Amino acid sequence: MKYFINIIALLILFIPITITAAEEKNNAPSPQQISKNTDDVTGDSQKETIVLKGILFSRDTDYFMDTWATVTSTNDRKWKIPYEGGYDPKLQFIDLNHDNVKDIFYQSATGGSGGLYYYKLHTLKNKQLKEIKLAEQYYVKAEFKDNYKVEVQLSPEKEPNIVDVEDQASEYIQLGIYNKQGKLLKKTSAMIDPIAYYEPVLISERKGYGLKSYQQISGAYHADQLGTVETLWYYEKDKWIILKTKWVPSK
Repeated sequence: MKYFINIIALLILFIPITITAAEEKNNAPSPQQISKNTDDVTGDSQKETIVLKGILFSRDTDYFMDTWATVTSTNDRKWKIPYEGGYDPKLQFIDLNHDNVKDIFYQSATGGSGGLYYYKLHTLKNKQLKEIKLAEQYYVKAEFKDNYKVEVQLSPEKEPNIVDVEDQASEYIQLGIYNKQGKLLKKTSAMIDPIAYYEPVLISERKGYGLKSYQQISGAYHADQLGTVETLWYYEKDKWIILKTKWVPSK
């Protein structure tokens, strides 16, 4: 009898756990289709079907914790391209590497305070899936200078851009960057964000498309925005080259 009672007690203990696990499985978000497109992304003059799918973090959010694209050819050959998650994921089909075949350009918003996006660029020319690394800005420097100035250098060949930050002098003094006379107390760099946003742009009918990037520079903290580095890129001989870059101050 005692043995029987112990068995009943164990069943009572584990039944709620089993039900909870089943409920969680039933309530878990399932993969959903975000977009469906047809385009020739292999260069065989036949349109492939490209479906972007994702799994939401939860049912009460618009954030996708996982996204991917499936590309299906007319002969049912398939490719799967994994992506980062994010908000509002989307695909664009543009020939960015200028091989006369449209590439697959992915973007989604991270949702962070910096306005950053996830990006991926792939080519499927000749039915070979390859990732094309996106452009990176290797030479940008931003440093505080005496008299409440920030010097922004975009390239070694160009004169630096000077940003006057005297209206925030009291804050910088409190942070220990300057003294009351505007003397820099120690060598201090401004905050240089990674490229936050890429935008495909038409360079010309002959040259085709390139990318425009936006990169924020801030002072002592992220909300202390000084301006944005805007750069126009073009893909040539397997690398991104800068066509033009400029400094756009926030004030």
